[in-house]
Amino acid sequence: MNELLTKVLEAHGGLGNWSTVKGLTVKLSLDGPFWDGVGWPGIRRQQTLSVDARHERTRLTPFVGEDEVATYESAPELVRVVAADGSVLGKSDDPRPTYPEYTPEAKWDRVQLAYFTATANWNYFVEPFLFTYPGVHAEEIEPWQEGDETWRRLRVTFPANLPNHNSEQTFYYDDRFLLRRMDYAPEVTGDAPIAHYVHDPVTVDGLVFYRKRVVHLRAEDGTADRSWAPIEIGADEVVVERD
Repeated sequence: MNELLTKVLEAHGGLGNWSTVKGLTVKLSLDGPFWDGVGWPGIRRQQTLSVDARHERTRLTPFVGEDEVATYESAPELVRVVAADGSVLGKSDDPRPTYPEYTPEAKWDRVQLAYFTATANWNYFVEPFLFTYPGVHAEEIEPWQEGDETWRRLRVTFPANLPNHNSEQTFYYDDRFLLRRMDYAPEVTGDAPIAHYVHDPVTVDGLVFYRKRVVHLRAEDGTADRSWAPIEIGADEVVVERD
């Protein structure tokens, strides 16, 4: 591991500490006009997200209907949405190619919504320890000046068996080696350039998580348009589950 990644892992609780984590349970709140735009304003509420710490596997409930459950797992890939009575509302073993061309008018179905939400949030909560998983590569690149602060950066490449917004992303760390921002370009939203800021770090069972995430659009020069936030994510509570 490079020196920056080593310090980032230590600042977030240490790889040894993470190695005994089986999963996380998060009280997750989703907000912002993006969800209305893709046709699902009902997802803008608090839900319970269950995260497998070792494999890309999640469970989210209540989804967009009362007692509705959305589950996702990779390798082999399967996303399912199940109603309260147990009936399957939708499922797919290859969801990414099903998305429509992204436009302001484009709408998603339940399975597409579940896939986007599941893969994004699994990665958010398993990072930065995810950067040590098989097939993931992290390297330090040139620093970034944000106001009067200098943030060091990791460029991270993810393998195809760990679905994410897109394969190559950039993560920014302050002088305490805490995350401040991440850049990506989701393939399912037409590669829209995103600057995703994190706020309010909290330590739970020796591990650092972020209680607030705000998504902004990113200009060609790398600056963020912080006047508008299409997505906001709150982690109101995180419970760590160990072996």
